[in-house]
Amino acid sequence: MSDRRIGVYICHCGGNISDYVDVDQVVTAIQSAPGVVVAKTAMFTCSDATQQEIIQDVLEQKLDGIVVASCSPKLHTFTFRAVAKRAGLSPYQYTQVNIREQCSWTHTDDPAGATRKAIQLVKAGVGRTRLTVPLEPIVVETVPKTLVIGGGITGLRAALGLAEIGLAVFLVEKGPELGGWVGDFGQMYPHGKNGQELITRLKGKLRERSDITIFTGAEVVGKSGSFGNYEVEIRVGGERPEIIRVEVGSIVVATGFEAYELHEDEFGRGLEGVVTLPEFKRLVDADAGPLQYQGKPVRDVAYIYCVGSRQGAEVENPNEYCSRYCCTAAVHVSIEVAAKPGKVHQFHLHRDVRTYGTYELLYDESLDKGSIYLKVPDDAPPVVARDSESGRLLVTTRDILTGGEEVEILADLVVLVTGMVPRTNEDLVKVLKLPLGKSGFFNEIHPKLRPVETVVDGVYICGTCQGPKNSAESVASGLAAVAQSAAILKKGFAELDPLVAIVDADVCTWCGKCADTCPYTAVEMESHDGREVAAVSKTACKGCGGCVPVCPVDAIDLLGYTDAQIRAMIDGLLEVAVP
Repeated sequence: MSDRRIGVYICHCGGNISDYVDVDQVVTAIQSAPGVVVAKTAMFTCSDATQQEIIQDVLEQKLDGIVVASCSPKLHTFTFRAVAKRAGLSPYQYTQVNIREQCSWTHTDDPAGATRKAIQLVKAGVGRTRLTVPLEPIVVETVPKTLVIGGGITGLRAALGLAEIGLAVFLVEKGPELGGWVGDFGQMYPHGKNGQELITRLKGKLRERSDITIFTGAEVVGKSGSFGNYEVEIRVGGERPEIIRVEVGSIVVATGFEAYELHEDEFGRGLEGVVTLPEFKRLVDADAGPLQYQGKPVRDVAYIYCVGSRQGAEVENPNEYCSRYCCTAAVHVSIEVAAKPGKVHQFHLHRDVRTYGTYELLYDESLDKGSIYLKVPDDAPPVVARDSESGRLLVTTRDILTGGEEVEILADLVVLVTGMVPRTNEDLVKVLKLPLGKSGFFNEIHPKLRPVETVVDGVYICGTCQGPKNSAESVASGLAAVAQSAAILKKGFAELDPLVAIVDADVCTWCGKCADTCPYTAVEMESHDGREVAAVSKTACKGCGGCVPVCPVDAIDLLGYTDAQIRAMIDGLLEVAVP
């Protein structure tokens, strides 16, 4: 299709690309490619100025295709689709070529090779664009209702936020009561509010609203339909469970976290007086008087940080991540202890103190109130045992800040500052088809640009089910999920990508392999001219292309990435300039 009129724009990316790729050489090589009528560079193609320039080129040069060679499509797919749309093109007549992550950053030691590779990648993008057709989004009507899974502070605040903007809400909590972790605590950082009072107030507001339906002791066991029109099955009850079916337009997952469970004898776990941070927090909140444990006064407390976080290869299936909240939580509870009647000596055995941001002020306050901080080696964690002479707990460690000398601390209580671990949600993962990250938490599309969206349209994640957060951060992400749901459901309709699989019914012989392969159950059997053939649900299909290679008769193609387009891209990649 050499009669196409394509514009190609090569991004400098502020030096991220142009420091290693000769962008002018790429333009020179590509401007004579079939169908290319505009080829130029820009310092930042995503800038407002360059976007306007592209729109102007489309209008003046009558372009019918755009190729942008810049960074990852994960960052700016929607940016340039919007540019194409504003210029009067179909958003799907644009192709983004990644010459930053896949080229310049990968070959910093070989600028000449990086330039050659960039040329071939752009030629492949042009080849695909020459065969694009003006697809239009699939428009679906949406149900103005949302399902919230999880009745902790994140789920409660999300449910209330959704109702306040006019969406009906079904709130499902697996446990017998609402509230989650926060409902067990007293004063909390960073806001200084009482957790139990917060939850009581939220539950009261939810129960006042007729547009919020609450299910406790319930689980989501099924999901069908498509984005904007999901039918969800909720199992309620114990001995005689009942299945309730509800229709919703979006699903907000706020299932929370679990505290790290220690292995047998890990850091003295099992010894009387060795407690986890959540257990210690409840102990501190239980009584305003002097700190006591099992009726005895507590005079010395040793905190051991990074228990269950930042683990190394010595642990099977290690939690390599930092849990973020636990340093500040331990520091905060030490301030609460210092405010109680009676003197308590507090020793913090840490690898690093990560009280990030303004929480450094809490660390300073803890120091001012007498807490002592010792930095222990990463490869030599503290050892906890029972002292044979005094009967108290004996913590042995080394303090790097004092030259690595061995330190022994006699303590009435040892507080293991445990981190967050992902909650086991195998059944929910299967129902919602949610992806898990490396650490086992639910995975968002992009941590900065799309922080609560998942690859499943209309299913959002928020709070600690997607990674360690404190309560304020969890509520903020819950409100982000509210905003995303409202942006779609309040319009009454949603637009889905038309990049879906299509079946040539005249060729299909229905072997069922495509249906078995599809992870989204988007392929079903239907009758066509008296024969059984495959049919793809456009609203359920995610365009993954998994069904295409398994078809033994090549009856399936993928719009936007057809066999012809893939071959054109391969041809572009294989072109080698004659020296």
